[in-house]
Amino acid sequence: MIVDDHGIIRDGLRELLENAGDFEVVGQAENGATAVRVAQDLKPDVVVMDVLMPVKNGIEACREITDRLPDTHVLILTVATEEDAVIESVAAGAAGFLQKYAGKDEFLSAVRDVASGEYRIPGDVIKRVFTGIRATARRAAPPDLEKLTAREQEILTLFARGLSYAAIGEVRGSRPLTIRNAIYGIQNKLGTKTKQEMVVWAVRSGLLDNGSKD
Repeated sequence: MIVDDHGIIRDGLRELLENAGDFEVVGQAENGATAVRVAQDLKPDVVVMDVLMPVKNGIEACREITDRLPDTHVLILTVATEEDAVIESVAAGAAGFLQKYAGKDEFLSAVRDVASGEYRIPGDVIKRVFTGIRATARRAAPPDLEKLTAREQEILTLFARGLSYAAIGEVRGSRPLTIRNAIYGIQNKLGTKTKQEMVVWAVRSGLLDNGSKD
């Protein structure tokens, strides 16, 4: 599903995705409010969405979509470069963030990653988000790490640092599918509704402070 207030961009993205051969564009929307309604009806796997739109911006729409449709992944594609916009997008539940000057191959790769359940967030953005979460976490009781095995803690730590399933698999000597299943198992064990909540749990627990390079 494509969300942008410029029709020419929606048409261009639709053509690019459909010509790639492994995507089906099921719907479009011109603003965030419409996007929320259409997404609830269509339940797309991925929503590619701009930030700066009338009626309701992409950040607000992203938050509502990910809250109501946990199996739908949002990829923010925008010209916005403000640091706050990037961080707010991630905090709102976006699984990926890409600027519109990205090339075609990079865009298609990002959509595929997000569709498969991986994050596509720049490392420096993740670091800034974690800094904010850590500041908040100091005022709250940390989660209980004993809920997870040592293996699960390592996998979650790597995932929270932004590594893909494939990259974690290389570190662990496991297949990407094995890592993906482990992530879903960790999410179920923690009772978190989204991967974003799971990452927040990891930060609050102090996992990323152990040997952290941030």
